[in-house]
Amino acid sequence: MVRLLGAQDRLLATIEKQYPLVDVHVRGNHVTLSGDPVQVQAAKVLIEELIHMVRDGVDLGPTEVRSSARILDAKSGSPAELLSQAILTARGKSIRPKTLGQKEYVDAIDENTIVFGIGPAGTGKTYLAMAKAVQALQRKEVERIILSRPAIEAGERLGFLPGSLTDKIDPYLRPLYDALNEMMDPDLVPKLLASGTVEVAPLAYMRGRTLNNAFVVLDEAQNTTPEQMKMFLTRLGFGSKMVITGDVTQIDLPAGASGLQLVTRVLDDIDDIHFARLTSADVVRHNLVGQIVDAYTKYDAELQLEKYERGRK
Repeated sequence: MVRLLGAQDRLLATIEKQYPLVDVHVRGNHVTLSGDPVQVQAAKVLIEELIHMVRDGVDLGPTEVRSSARILDAKSGSPAELLSQAILTARGKSIRPKTLGQKEYVDAIDENTIVFGIGPAGTGKTYLAMAKAVQALQRKEVERIILSRPAIEAGERLGFLPGSLTDKIDPYLRPLYDALNEMMDPDLVPKLLASGTVEVAPLAYMRGRTLNNAFVVLDEAQNTTPEQMKMFLTRLGFGSKMVITGDVTQIDLPAGASGLQLVTRVLDDIDDIHFARLTSADVVRHNLVGQIVDAYTKYDAELQLEKYERGRK
């Protein structure tokens, strides 16, 4: 019951927010629902699903409660079946999709050679892609993992930073190292890096290579130019998978089009290439992050409308 309701009944409060016309009372191991009959039935089904998830070893949080409610409302299946399948277990922690959008994204990675994960901050685009990469390496489906990011912010200031080229670029790759250390034995990671089984490198290091039998992840792809995106995609070799992640609302390029924006139009109809579009509903950070994303999306849409109206005049 503690795992179902959470510390200080915080998950109970989340359930009540999902169904405001329902009163939930808990005494011992009994949950009593009263109020609007339609919402009472919906809340009952949700709680039953949450019980199944707890029995399957899922650590429930507000995100899982909200996601489960959305899945049930959309009649998209059983949350217990969709959200209980762990990608891998690392250091006692199971990594699994937490929303329907994340589940579809993970399934797309299994089913396609190239997958683009496009969405706002906090939707787990990179984290889940790296979890799938580690899983593929552990299953011996690939021989190596290659993780890359464009060091666009370093472009103008690289010469002013202290240290060697590696020292200068390292801060831009640090989030990838951090995720690796979460998903694998920290003592093993340096050995895999030294042997080349795992490689973390700036996008510029990909030029001229053919990447065979590898799981390749390109992060922050909104900061690639169209030429860089084409260069990266054409590195694809036999037995490899590619996952490209980015947020088209956070472009740091000084000028010109983003390669991620262009590629959605150029490659949209090609088989074995999938575009997974995540939204604020897939944000798994603090609930406020989703609201912040929605607020900025609304603001950007209003700004575009104003520009359009001015252009017509």
